[in-house]
Amino acid sequence: MSSRRPPWLLQRRFITTNTHTKPTSNPTHNPKWCVKQVSKSNFSETLENIKDQILKSDYIAVSLKKTGSHSAPWHRTLPIDTAQTAYLKAKYAAERFQLFQFAVCPFSIRDSKLIAYPYNFHLFPRDGLKLGMPCYSFMCQSSYLTSMANEGFDFNACINDGISYLSRAQELIARNRRGNPVISNLEQSSSPHSVADSLFLGRIQSRVKSWLKACKESKTGSEDALIRSLRKLMVGSEEYGSRPCLRIDVCSERHVQLALEVLKEFADDVVPMVIRAKGGGIQAVQVVLTSSKEDKDIFEKEQQCKEEDQNKLVRGFREVIDLISASQKPLVAQNSLNDFTIIHSKFLGPLPPSMDEFRTSLHLAVPHVLDISHLMDEISPLKKLNSVSAATSYMKRRFFAPIDAEIPQKVEADESKSHGYDVLRISQLFAKICSVLKISSETDKHSSSALKGYANIFNPYSASSDNHMEEDVRLSTDHPQKISTENIVFVWGFTLGTSAKMLRNQLLTSSEVLSDEFDVRILDKSCAVIAFSKPDSSTKFLEAMESGGNNCDSLSNLISEGLRAADYETYKRVCSLGLWEVKLADSLDKALETDFDGHTEDSQKESTEVYWRNSDLINLDEL
Repeated sequence: MSSRRPPWLLQRRFITTNTHTKPTSNPTHNPKWCVKQVSKSNFSETLENIKDQILKSDYIAVSLKKTGSHSAPWHRTLPIDTAQTAYLKAKYAAERFQLFQFAVCPFSIRDSKLIAYPYNFHLFPRDGLKLGMPCYSFMCQSSYLTSMANEGFDFNACINDGISYLSRAQELIARNRRGNPVISNLEQSSSPHSVADSLFLGRIQSRVKSWLKACKESKTGSEDALIRSLRKLMVGSEEYGSRPCLRIDVCSERHVQLALEVLKEFADDVVPMVIRAKGGGIQAVQVVLTSSKEDKDIFEKEQQCKEEDQNKLVRGFREVIDLISASQKPLVAQNSLNDFTIIHSKFLGPLPPSMDEFRTSLHLAVPHVLDISHLMDEISPLKKLNSVSAATSYMKRRFFAPIDAEIPQKVEADESKSHGYDVLRISQLFAKICSVLKISSETDKHSSSALKGYANIFNPYSASSDNHMEEDVRLSTDHPQKISTENIVFVWGFTLGTSAKMLRNQLLTSSEVLSDEFDVRILDKSCAVIAFSKPDSSTKFLEAMESGGNNCDSLSNLISEGLRAADYETYKRVCSLGLWEVKLADSLDKALETDFDGHTEDSQKESTEVYWRNSDLINLDEL
C-alpha cells in the first residue's frame, strides 16, 4: 500500500482563511436556518410538501435521535469487529432502543450553494389501533434522555403528539387483525370440482339467487314491512351502509374460491368482499348489491379511498420512508450501520441474521447509501473523525470550500427550535467533501460513478464494501492496519486496574512463546485483546494457556490467579448467540460453556481480517 498522500492533503493552511470571503453559515447559530418541526398535528400537510421536494432533490440526508445506543463499552462497534460482528452489535441495539426524532433533508447542490429542505419528525410508537404494534415496550438510556432534555426536547409533546408508524411487515399483520372487508377479484377456479365442491356451489348459488330475488321484490313496496323483514331474516340479508349485503361464512380457502366463482355469474350487480379473521385466514365472503353500473363504480371507489385512508393511518411516519424508497435517491448519513439497522427494524421488517442478508434486504428499499465517515477517510486517512462536528471542524481548518446554504421553505416562529440540525450539518459537510474531492454534486452519470465506490459500506472501519482484504500489519503506528482474526486473542481474569502496558509486560515475561511483536489493548475493565504479528504466535500462546503454563512458572501463576484466554471464534460465538453481558469476560465465559456450531455458510464466506487502529481502541489507562 502506498504511503503517498493525496494532493489535497498537501494544501497549505493559509488557504483556509480569507478576510474577503463571507464565512460559511453555521446552522446552530444562524437564526435564518430553521428546521421545520413535524408532529401528528401537522403531519398530513407536511407530507404533500416533502413529497415534491424529495422528487426534485438530488440527495436526501437523514439523522436519527434514539433512546440509547449501547449498554457496555464493548457493545460498541470496535476496530476488531468483522462486518458480521459489527452488524450483530448494531442489530442488538436497533431491536432494543426506540426512535424519538427522525430528521430528513432533501437537498441539491448547485455550484457552491446548498439548497435544503430540512424536516424533523417527532415520533412515538403509539398503539393507536389497539393491535399491539409497533411495540409494547422499549429501552432508554439516561444519558441519551438527559442530552435530549438539555436541548429542550419536549417529552410530553413527543408522547402526546408524536407520529406513530408500522413497518411493512407489521402493516400486513395489521390488515389481517383489523378484519375490515376488502374488495376481492372474481376469478375462475382452475382445479376440478369434487362432489363436495359441487354441493357447496349449488347451495351458495341457490342462496344468492334467493337473496337477489328478495332484494328486488322488497324494492317494489307491495309487501308488508313485517313480511319484508321476515324475508330478509330468512335469506340472511344485511345492510352495508345503505346497500343490501349477504354474508357467506367459509371455513377454508377453497370455499372462498368456490364462493367467488359463483358470484362471477352476478358480477354486473354485486361486489364481493372478503373478511379476514384476526387470527389469520378468511372467515367470510360479503356480497354487496349495487343498483347500477354507476353505483357499483362509486361503491368501489369509496372502498378504495376508505382502505387507503386506513392504510395511511396505520403506516404513519412510514409514509415518508416509502416516499424516500420510491424516489431511489442516494441517502447521505453519518454512522450508517447504526442508523440503517434501526430504520430497517422499525420501518421495513425484522432484521435478518447476517450482514449479507441485511445489505440485500435494505438494497431493495434504499439502493444507495453514502456514509460521510467513509468519504472523510479519503480526505483524512490518518485520523478517524467519529462525529459530524469533528469532521466539520477539521474541514474548516484544512480546506477552503465555502458552501452557502439556502432554505426556501418558510417556518413558523414557534417551529424555530434547535432540534434536527444534525441533518443540515450532514448535508453541508457532504457538499464540502464533494467540493474538496472534485466530485460533481449533481446526480449525473459522472457523479454516480465517482460516488459508487463509497456507497453501501456498512462496516465503520472498512474503506470498501468488499470484505476480501490483504493482510497488512503495522503495530508500531496509528495507521489502520488489516490483521487476520486468527492473530487475535482475548484474555481476561487479570487483576482489576491492570493497564495495557502492565499486562503486556506480564505476558512478555511469563511465556517463551511471546516475542516483542504483539500489542495489547484493554476493551473493558474485565477483558483485553492481544494482536500478534506472527501467524503462529496466537496458536502457541493458546496452547500454552490450555496446558496450564507447563514449563513456565510465571504464566502458570497468572493462570492460577484466574487468567483465561480465547480465540476470535469465541468472540464471534458471543455475538452470534447474543450473550450481551455488561462485562465481556462474562460473555466469553458463557460462550466457552455453550455448545455451538459457528461454521455456517455465511461465516465461511466472511473476511477473516479486521482493522487494528490503536487510536480507536478503548484504552482505560487514558480515561
